[in-house]
Amino acid sequence: MATPQYTGDALAPPLTSPLTNKTFARRMESALPYLLLLPSMLFMLIFFAWPMVQALILSVRTPDGAWTMQYLERMVRDVNFTDALRNTFLIILIAIPLQFAFAIAMGLLIQAKLKGSALFLYFWTIPLAVSDLAAGLVWLAVFSDRGFLNSVLRTTGIMPIAFSWLSYENYGTLLMAVVIAEVWRATAIVMVIVVAGLQLIPDDYLEAAEVFGATRWQRLWHVTLPMIRPSLQVALILRTILAFQVFAVVIALAGRAMPVLASEAYNRYAELNPNGAAVYALLILTISLVTTGVYLRLLRTSEAEMGR
Repeated sequence: MATPQYTGDALAPPLTSPLTNKTFARRMESALPYLLLLPSMLFMLIFFAWPMVQALILSVRTPDGAWTMQYLERMVRDVNFTDALRNTFLIILIAIPLQFAFAIAMGLLIQAKLKGSALFLYFWTIPLAVSDLAAGLVWLAVFSDRGFLNSVLRTTGIMPIAFSWLSYENYGTLLMAVVIAEVWRATAIVMVIVVAGLQLIPDDYLEAAEVFGATRWQRLWHVTLPMIRPSLQVALILRTILAFQVFAVVIALAGRAMPVLASEAYNRYAELNPNGAAVYALLILTISLVTTGVYLRLLRTSEAEMGR
């Protein structure tokens, strides 16, 4: 019987040991989150961080390279600066509470799973597919002198003479039109976030509150709203930051009759004044960051409240 021959290759150790494979797998697993975040981080750096740095440089340096505060002083002395600041904050203070009130009511109606609630969801999310400028043009057709609203009022005899809702002389109605258009346009995104938060509430919580005799209002105030607090926080920060950038709706409805911070930044750039536009952009960024910090401090949620 022949004796089997063993070669040197058969006795050689494998190129990679199981320990090496496990170490490599652990390293890849720990690095995976960073690899997944890398594309978004590159996007933020290229399209947000770098333009922000350029805007900062433009706001404090003259074309010959000298450091200066003259652009900030010009912005503060600008004839439209006070009005733009006031109008921006008024739109935010009026529109955002209305958006959240409507979004919570819409979310609760959808969560109740009444007959036709799915149809309501599709109908209410239509504004998500409409751009800011298109939304402004839609409401321009409603509030213009020959628009839908004046036509209805004239046909019914309530107001025989057309009313100039969007005139600079009627600041109250002009502000009302902008707020209505902004609420119609942006409430849907808040509603989507609220609905997502509502779906994470365990049914046991609401059932237990009902067993202990809590009314609908008590269940809403003491159970539902605290449970969706993280979602409300995210929606509030998102909507406030975007509200400071409100522009297209105001331009479509009011033109220059109602200046806001974003429109003034656009006007400075259109006037071939990039330094002035950068100062306005930097002001919007600063206010947004400060507001976000205040929100995070006032509405911070502990891990226990988040259900972890």
